[in-house]
Amino acid sequence: MQVLAQSVTSYLPNNRHLTGLMVVLIGSLFCLWLDMSIDNWSGGRIVGLSSLTLAILLGMLLGNTVYPSFADRLQVGVTFAKGQILRLAIMFYGFKLTLTQVSSVGMPAIMTDALVLTSTFLLTYWLGTRWLKVDKQTTLLIGSGASICGAAAVIAAEPVVKADAHKVTIAVATVVVFGTIAMLLYPFLYHLGWLQPWLNAEQYGIYTGSTIHEVAQVVVAGNAISTDIGDTAVVTKMIRVMMLAPFLLVLSFVLTTGNGDKDDKPSIMNRIQQVNIPWFAFVFIIIVLLHTWVPMSQGFERSMVMLDDVLLTMAMFALGLTTHLSAIKQAGVKPLMLGAIMFVWLIVGGGMINIGIGLI
Repeated sequence: MQVLAQSVTSYLPNNRHLTGLMVVLIGSLFCLWLDMSIDNWSGGRIVGLSSLTLAILLGMLLGNTVYPSFADRLQVGVTFAKGQILRLAIMFYGFKLTLTQVSSVGMPAIMTDALVLTSTFLLTYWLGTRWLKVDKQTTLLIGSGASICGAAAVIAAEPVVKADAHKVTIAVATVVVFGTIAMLLYPFLYHLGWLQPWLNAEQYGIYTGSTIHEVAQVVVAGNAISTDIGDTAVVTKMIRVMMLAPFLLVLSFVLTTGNGDKDDKPSIMNRIQQVNIPWFAFVFIIIVLLHTWVPMSQGFERSMVMLDDVLLTMAMFALGLTTHLSAIKQAGVKPLMLGAIMFVWLIVGGGMINIGIGLI
């Protein structure tokens, strides 16, 4: 009960968060207004544009110009927005989904996620340790982020890998940089018509959810096409996120075997206990179940959807503020090369896996 109370309390902002949260909220409301205004001005949505795309782009613009001067005062609130607010937004995304939609994704999404996760991680490890000679800890962290859910997976894998802080920073930088590129590239390729010969609308959603790094980036890339595709992409991504817990358990087991020591079992159990399970993914599923089975008024559903839109845009704006171009320099050449290769693999190899599953 005490752990549960602490978890709930962590989602409640305090006075130290308020200044940063107010800035993020104002920025997100501006992006929501700008998105609606552009729709009215242009007579229809501009290619690949949405309030989430606008939020991260505006956030990156300010994050690399004005924000550093005020970072000391705003950082706590901005970090809260891209952490707890993002998780809340993903939880509340359940009000946009039902089990009927989840069942429509079905086994193809599960099979695709499993194959993309396994192939991406193993390929990252082989290329990083054997070819590029990147140290094992950094390689494992980059592989975790690329194959599952970006920075969240990197941070969750850290206690299992026992990596140094700067290696965590390098891994997060690679997945943020290439995940952000993917978030903008996928809708662009779709609108150009390059993906339609291979993937229909639903398959594009599965492709997006199974190959883009971050949950938030999947939300942007999916909803840039349509809300239905966005739903498919997020469900697929959340299935992938749910695989984080068993993945970390297996990784922990592999890293702690082969020592020939009688104390292996306690060591394994201790490390398993340190795994950070993404509980927000389970809450998301619970809300989907409630949304499916519990009668709700249209007014309440609309309110929750509007709240979720604001929370998602806030998270994107905060993510943009903290996505600095200097992260490329911090990542170094070899980890950046590894991240780039896996970025290409997720696009091409992940696409081939999606096409193959679609033919079954």
